[in-house]
Amino acid sequence: MARLLFILIPVIVAITIYSVVDCAIIDNRRVRGLSKPVWIVVILVLPVIGLALWYFIGRGGPDLARDVAPDDDPSFIGGLHTDSVQDDRIRQLEEELAALDAEEEIIRPRDEKKKRQDAAEADKRKRAEEAADGDLPDDDGHPSDHGHGTGSNNTDA
Repeated sequence: MARLLFILIPVIVAITIYSVVDCAIIDNRRVRGLSKPVWIVVILVLPVIGLALWYFIGRGGPDLARDVAPDDDPSFIGGLHTDSVQDDRIRQLEEELAALDAEEEIIRPRDEKKKRQDAAEADKRKRAEEAADGDLPDDDGHPSDHGHGTGSNNTDA
């Protein structure tokens, strides 16, 4: 009998340690019945009974943790048809967006016309300032020397 205890006690301790670690790292969706901290206490306080309870009741199979896509979840699909409040809210938002788009179409051409007018006026002012300074650009876009003889192509010098 003593020999059996020397064999069973280390086995029970090893299985208890394994079960506590298993309970601590398992996905929360696979734990059934109690929360993980409570299961750890049950496993430690009731070594043999707690182990059996954990493996038969508390530890769920991998199908409990399976992620289900919304279109594969019957509860999600069933809730789609009964959500009239959500449908009304979507309809209201679509109407608001259409109204905003209509406002932008009215405002946008006026804004663009105003921007073009402002750019033309700024260009006229710039040309007027250049004309006042006497640095009118020639056809190439470079200021001309107006025959003052200071250009680099002067052959008189």
